[in-house]
Amino acid sequence: MLTRRTQLGTVLAVLSAATIAVTVTAAAPGAAQTAPLGGASPVATLTGAQSINATETRYRVKGTDLGIMWTDDRGQILAAFGDTFGPGWAGISSGFANPTAIDWRSNTLARSTDRNPSNGMSFSNYVTDRPGHAKELLPSLKKDGVEMTKIPTGGINVDGRNYLAYMSIRSFTQPGHWLTNHSGIAYSDDGGQNWKDAPSARRPNTAGFDDQFQMIAFAQRDGFVYAFGTPNGRFGDAHVARVPEQHLLDQSAYEYWTDKGWQRGDSEIATPIVDGPVGELSVRYDQTLKSWEMMYLDESRKEIVVRLAPQPAGPWSSEIPVASSREYPNLYGGFLDPDSKGTDLYFTMTQYDSYNVMMMHAKLPDGAVRSAQK
Repeated sequence: MLTRRTQLGTVLAVLSAATIAVTVTAAAPGAAQTAPLGGASPVATLTGAQSINATETRYRVKGTDLGIMWTDDRGQILAAFGDTFGPGWAGISSGFANPTAIDWRSNTLARSTDRNPSNGMSFSNYVTDRPGHAKELLPSLKKDGVEMTKIPTGGINVDGRNYLAYMSIRSFTQPGHWLTNHSGIAYSDDGGQNWKDAPSARRPNTAGFDDQFQMIAFAQRDGFVYAFGTPNGRFGDAHVARVPEQHLLDQSAYEYWTDKGWQRGDSEIATPIVDGPVGELSVRYDQTLKSWEMMYLDESRKEIVVRLAPQPAGPWSSEIPVASSREYPNLYGGFLDPDSKGTDLYFTMTQYDSYNVMMMHAKLPDGAVRSAQK
């Protein structure tokens, strides 16, 4: 996702003033390294020419970001990526004015049967539209001020159908800020090859660009899909809604967490479960810890953080930092791997300058976990 841009010419934007860029060299595939002081360490680079998946050669994916993961009914992991560029792209500083020349795809999807994140994640394949070319799942206009791009924000599988939450971005403004037209949900009944946008699930943004569910992450438990939402950008509060699994596309079936508990109504009745600034969310329930986990970028701290809670609505613990811009300049993401277990967290992360996705490992400090669970 092209989220750290201000305007670049008449089309997009350039990187904000920040720490001098560095590219992290991923650890060689093998056992995950233990990072000092409980911080995150690289396991493997998943995308790009030098990655363990050689995506530039195999799928024309030179640069991409995010890596939002979920498991499907076949037991494989699906990983959704944001803005994706081909071999003709010269990097972030070169601009984005010619979508065809740089083979700009707003979103792509890889599949993997590799369920051992300590080795990274080897892709079985990408969803393609022709041999050796990763497919754009949901097309976008790529016009600033109209629709710049469509970015995945969450994914889930219910009874063999895959659902992909996305946001339609109108324009990028300041670093960490962007404006959306709407959020939506698309679905696939053929393993992710083809996607249909569901009009019934579309959530138009407000005139003030402050709708609370413009960026949605999914989690699933006890017959419900939980939709964790934030406004556009990385500075809003987090909210949560729930819906019976079979009614995911029916907005009238959603209940929102309020100060009076779960209630049906419009999304504006939802009350915050976590105060901002909250970036793109990733949420899961961990069977080992018997706890919910939430991961996101805290822009004020420039850190990817984790919170724990006994229930989706909380109370959520204080932030536990797992990766810092001091070690990884211009980091963002923080999307939990489904095969994380207990205090061993595996997650995907991007650094804007190098613009590819890494698998990371962090060990939650036992003391922080005990404190969060009190």
